[in-house]
Amino acid sequence: MERIQMKSYDIAVVGGGPAGCMAAIKASEAGKKVVLLERNPEIGRKILLTGNGRCNLTNNSSLTGLIDRFGRRGSFFRSAFSSFTITDLVNFFQESGLEVKEEDGGRIFPITNRSQSVIDVLRAQLKKHKVTIIYNYRVKELRKMDGYFQLSNKTEDKKDHTNKQHFGPDSEQYISPDDDLIQATRVILSTGGASYPKTGSTGDGYGLAQKLGHNITPLKPGLVPLKIKENWALSLQGVVLKKVGLTFRHGKQGKIKGEGDILFTHFGVSGPTLLDLSQEVVKILDKEAEVKLYLDLMPTVPREQLEDILLSDFKKHSKRDLQNYLRSYLPLGFIKTFMEVVDIDPHKKLNQVNRKERLKLADNIKGLKITVSGHLPLSRAMVTCGGVSKNEIDPQTMESRLIPGLYLAGEIIAGCAPSGGYNLQQAFSTGFLAGASAIID
Repeated sequence: MERIQMKSYDIAVVGGGPAGCMAAIKASEAGKKVVLLERNPEIGRKILLTGNGRCNLTNNSSLTGLIDRFGRRGSFFRSAFSSFTITDLVNFFQESGLEVKEEDGGRIFPITNRSQSVIDVLRAQLKKHKVTIIYNYRVKELRKMDGYFQLSNKTEDKKDHTNKQHFGPDSEQYISPDDDLIQATRVILSTGGASYPKTGSTGDGYGLAQKLGHNITPLKPGLVPLKIKENWALSLQGVVLKKVGLTFRHGKQGKIKGEGDILFTHFGVSGPTLLDLSQEVVKILDKEAEVKLYLDLMPTVPREQLEDILLSDFKKHSKRDLQNYLRSYLPLGFIKTFMEVVDIDPHKKLNQVNRKERLKLADNIKGLKITVSGHLPLSRAMVTCGGVSKNEIDPQTMESRLIPGLYLAGEIIAGCAPSGGYNLQQAFSTGFLAGASAIID
């Protein structure tokens, strides 16, 4: 019979992202024996992608503002955000030697502008608090036994003989294939979502939670680029329109609005504001085949005022080419395509543009129509919307209402917010609360 060595811990944390690292650090502070199980050879892979590699840690928002960003059920996170506040998070990193800075919209970044700096702090804190980390350990089985949990990186019908890299608090070694089983009194699931699977976020946690009886709400992409139908728009790959108005129209009165930069890509459109609005657009696309997007290229200028400006300028600069005139208002790489859409000869002199053409020009400057036909898949989204139902988690502790001793933290919990540091704050806060709750006997 094969000998199995089972390692025992007070708390097993599954997933070494921001939520998992914070949970492990908090739990170990109380002297608990904590193991962090990470499926990758390093912690925080997804952190490296956040904020375009700069890591937008959090947002200098009020508690109410933070909660509101998570929508209708955002109040679920009130206890977590109160237990580990934005200020607490900033202090955590500053006291660890990493200063931060605030940018537009209250976005807070490490002063280094490097996501790796954040990971370095987390790694140092895990070592300081003597958290045992087992890398390359993908939890495939999680069972509730009589008084404890059993975790394994192999299924019953298939054994994984790959050695797992193990880092203890004082040593570095490799454990044998027989050391696959982990026993823990309590477990914190912080496996992330199902977006960017190459970082390890493949949705494993949903399956583990579901096997234990939890319901998983539909998984939808959040902060995801959109696909567009028009060929002329696809030809604009790489062109950026600065500070334009965005209006998505659906149904008879439905409207979603925002303002910001928009980037044309080889498949459609992207950009911070558009990504923030994409969550609502995805919901519409589940019911409707298409959504109309209208771009206001001059959002600070009312329509009537724009007509007056064009009329005045066309008289004042009557001998100027229309194409050259538009350089004062539109990016150079955009003008040619724009003129094709409005179907006006770009070489016409301004005094040759008739009233009908001038009004058509104004129409498209204030409402250039694009057809949104879809979105990139969940695997290409920045965050996952949906997950373990909030109804089955105690918001005061992050403990499962169904399985005593099981805690959930981070993106595995249903719900997501726009970009701006809110989702990372959620991960750190729920991780902290789960770690603090799991140590209570």
